[in-house]
Amino acid sequence: MDSATSELPTHRTPLRDTAETGLKIVVVGGFGVGKTTLVRSVSEIRPLNTEEVMTQAGVGVDETDGLPAKTTTTVAFDFGRISLNDRMVLYLFGAPGQERFWFLWDRLFSGTLGAVVLVDTRRMDDSWYAIDRLEHHGTPFVVAVNRFDDDGVRYSLDEIRQALALPAHVPMVDCDARVRASGKDVLITLVNHLHDLATAKEATL
Repeated sequence: MDSATSELPTHRTPLRDTAETGLKIVVVGGFGVGKTTLVRSVSEIRPLNTEEVMTQAGVGVDETDGLPAKTTTTVAFDFGRISLNDRMVLYLFGAPGQERFWFLWDRLFSGTLGAVVLVDTRRMDDSWYAIDRLEHHGTPFVVAVNRFDDDGVRYSLDEIRQALALPAHVPMVDCDARVRASGKDVLITLVNHLHDLATAKEATL
């Protein structure tokens, strides 16, 4: 992800008076996969983040193989907001990816309606914990494959689905976490998935 930059908001967008439904969404995934970038690119407010510069204390603790340009890390969570329409607002929480912060995830999942699992195909194994925890909590999710410029092998979505052993009903999309429109497409995919699940549940009542 070298050639493009995130589209950060330059001013604070006030919450509309007509907003009546707030949905909590969590963005999870491995270390350095682009969670902070995704929250930044789609948020209509300047996002809260807890990024800190990585120091020698993290050597041997935070796995940075394949991430030569990684100089900062999230130590709590990212927070952003995006209005889908006049009445519906998404509140976005980006979870830290390092194993030493995984204890925060269960708390972040509290009250969450759905999640985005961000995947980097260069570090596919880093996706397992996120998928496992979401399935454990029964939290609906979609998978977004963040395509990096220096990824030498471009696996198809079907190949990635097979590698992650994802069932067919879990939506999967390509994305570029730096690009606002791409990030919004991911969130719309999740909202549509949640709507379909709710409709299916109502049909069985």
